[in-house]
Amino acid sequence: MTAPNPLRGILLFTLGVLLFACMDTTAKYLVSRYDVPLVVAARYIGNLLLMSALLAPRYGKELIETQRTGLVVVRALCLAASSLLVGFALQRMPVAETTAINFLAPMLVVLVAGPLLGERAGIVGWGAALAGFGGVLLIARPGSGLDPVGVACALLGVGAAAGYQILSRVLVASERTIALLFYTALVGSILFGLAAPWFLGARVPDAFETLLLCSLGVYGGLGHYLITAAYRDAPASVLAPVNYLQLLWAGLLGWIVFGHMPDRLSLIGMAIIAAAGAAVALHSRRLPVKRSV
Repeated sequence: MTAPNPLRGILLFTLGVLLFACMDTTAKYLVSRYDVPLVVAARYIGNLLLMSALLAPRYGKELIETQRTGLVVVRALCLAASSLLVGFALQRMPVAETTAINFLAPMLVVLVAGPLLGERAGIVGWGAALAGFGGVLLIARPGSGLDPVGVACALLGVGAAAGYQILSRVLVASERTIALLFYTALVGSILFGLAAPWFLGARVPDAFETLLLCSLGVYGGLGHYLITAAYRDAPASVLAPVNYLQLLWAGLLGWIVFGHMPDRLSLIGMAIIAAAGAAVALHSRRLPVKRSV
């Protein structure tokens, strides 16, 4: 086993969030041409095939062994709902603004962690959460040009993502990480795979679009793998702020691919969300946690 290397961990984490930004940028391109459920289905099915090929030979039945299967499935459904809602948001909004709003999820977790997980947010947690919501108001202010339906989808996606994160924290004590990852891909593949035929249109993907559809699962699966590997090299307190580099990648890719650059107030709002999220992440590492039963 190699010794921990914080610098390597930061690099792996940075590459992981870059892949997530690539996935969102690719998804935005595709949802302008195909129905959102079809694009989301391609992501989950590709992810499932990749995980099955890489992990099944090594872990076998450990991939499907769980202690609290019901909660594991509900967790996967929360992420599936978030993926669908974010897809609808990307159909109507730029990548950077959608990504920024999605980063409200950890702050929403802070607000509900007390009654559900026995965690007390404190002044720092509440202040950061309020600042984050203020950042969203700057991004989605009247006159910003953002589609109200897209903003609503992004905010609903935040709620689903928060449910996913809360259940992740509840289940981490009893479930293997590989099983949680596999069930996430499996449930999403079944759900959207069954729905996909209803959204097949007359348009047939060309070779380039087929490559993009296949890449979604690779981006997601490899991104999760790199981030998991990063935690073996560096503590969570070091990696938490790096997560917000995804905002930078999203803005850069949105500018390169779609020619969109957020205006000044939107950039300020994104910076506020990133700073508030980093504060929540760093502060939460110092708090004692009471696990729910």
